[in-house]
Amino acid sequence: MTIDPITDEVVALLARIVDRFVDSYESAAAAQGLTTVQAKVLQALDEPLPMHRIAEKLNSERSNVTGIIDRLEARGLVERRADQRDRRIKNIVATPAGAVLGRNFRRSLGFAAEPLAALDPADRVQLRDLLTRMVDVEA
Repeated sequence: MTIDPITDEVVALLARIVDRFVDSYESAAAAQGLTTVQAKVLQALDEPLPMHRIAEKLNSERSNVTGIIDRLEARGLVERRADQRDRRIKNIVATPAGAVLGRNFRRSLGFAAEPLAALDPADRVQLRDLLTRMVDVEA
């Protein structure tokens, strides 16, 4: 596949954005006393999830997720609860402290907020729509 100059430039810009996001994500996680993976787990827990679903969201092995959950549980940030439909399944649920820490973490991810605020509302809508189209192509 031949890449035209504009596509090449867009890909390079996206790479710079990803690098900035990763740096911001790591700093925000560290400021909350979390590893980046622990922060990702807390972000995934908008609802109770079994560990295999968390592993899928993280693109990780279940055995790795068990250790992450153990460390978060030891800090009182998550707990294991039996599933109401199938008590053999243990769902991972953020505790109130974990939910607060997750919200604080999400709010501290401000690296893109300032540049986005510099765009007028119509440009932000257009950017959102274009990014949504890109994400939807992958699915």
